[in-house]
Amino acid sequence: MNNYQQKLNELLLAAASRGASDLHLGVGTKPTLRIDGSLIPLNEEVVLTPEAVEGLITALLTSDQKDEVLRDKEIDFSYSFDNKARFRVNVFHQRGFLAAAMRLVRAKPPTLDDLNLPPILHDFTKLAQGFVLIVGPAGHGKSTTSAAMVDEINHTRLDHIITVEDPIEYLFTQDKSIVSQREIKIDALSFNKALTSVLRQDPDVIMVGEMRGHESVAAAMTAAETGHLVFSTLHTNSAAQTIDRIIDSFPAEQQNQAASQLASTLVAIVSERLIPKIGGGRVPACEVMIMNSAIRNLIRERKVHQIDLVIETSSQEGMVSLNRSLVDLVKRKMISLENAELYSLNPSELKVLLER
Repeated sequence: MNNYQQKLNELLLAAASRGASDLHLGVGTKPTLRIDGSLIPLNEEVVLTPEAVEGLITALLTSDQKDEVLRDKEIDFSYSFDNKARFRVNVFHQRGFLAAAMRLVRAKPPTLDDLNLPPILHDFTKLAQGFVLIVGPAGHGKSTTSAAMVDEINHTRLDHIITVEDPIEYLFTQDKSIVSQREIKIDALSFNKALTSVLRQDPDVIMVGEMRGHESVAAAMTAAETGHLVFSTLHTNSAAQTIDRIIDSFPAEQQNQAASQLASTLVAIVSERLIPKIGGGRVPACEVMIMNSAIRNLIRERKVHQIDLVIETSSQEGMVSLNRSLVDLVKRKMISLENAELYSLNPSELKVLLER
């Protein structure tokens, strides 16, 4: 490969045209796409040498980014490809060689309906204030769901929306709202610094790309407490685990206060899984927890393990357990029973629900 920029463009175009979610570049393997959750090597390509990987990755980087990779051994940034697609990129070292994972980001956020998400998520975009968390494993649509909710606000409300991201993923086109998008390292020095100052920027809605440490959680809860609507994401598997993770991120002497503040500011937690769909593609299964007095009390009393039961018995309030979401998808013949069992956090309960 003599012209690395041209080859990089070909690979990025292949990722975009084949509907991939990710492109992986690493020494000793062929360029590889992730499509519908499965890794698929590009068999028409050659196995990448250290020189080829370095050439392809260097074609992605500015001179400042090259310096950062040399200094810090890794970097996150966004990359726009010829106005055709955007990628969220992580460049890192493995066994002494460069490698890259590139997540494809659509040109504009999809709608909640496009994503086949529960209709109750529309209600969360109408809130005046509160803390809404979208959680789940990496690569299961958290950022996309968060962006879809924020863009719905952009199209329906006269608000000032501020996003704090690392890096910026979806580019919002301002409609009824003013949208200010801040990227860490470019527009702000750190998440904590950006979140500390965000309340002085007259926001109505704040989207935090990802919670990182108790300082950013505390800043987000304070923003929600002072009359703002805050959206964020977290890498956790369920609503109950999310609440435990947030409280446990604080020093021991602050945990009771954090639990009390979380109980008063949290509005909802949506936990997502993208499940392989029968016939191709993926479809979301969602656990939806909506705050009520029972859950507030459980959080304050640190009895978080009982929240799953409240979710299971509160469907009339719009709550959905992950197992009920999986059962619904199986009965609608959208996913296989095997995949439902694979993604369930409680397969024995899933079988009981399927037999009803």
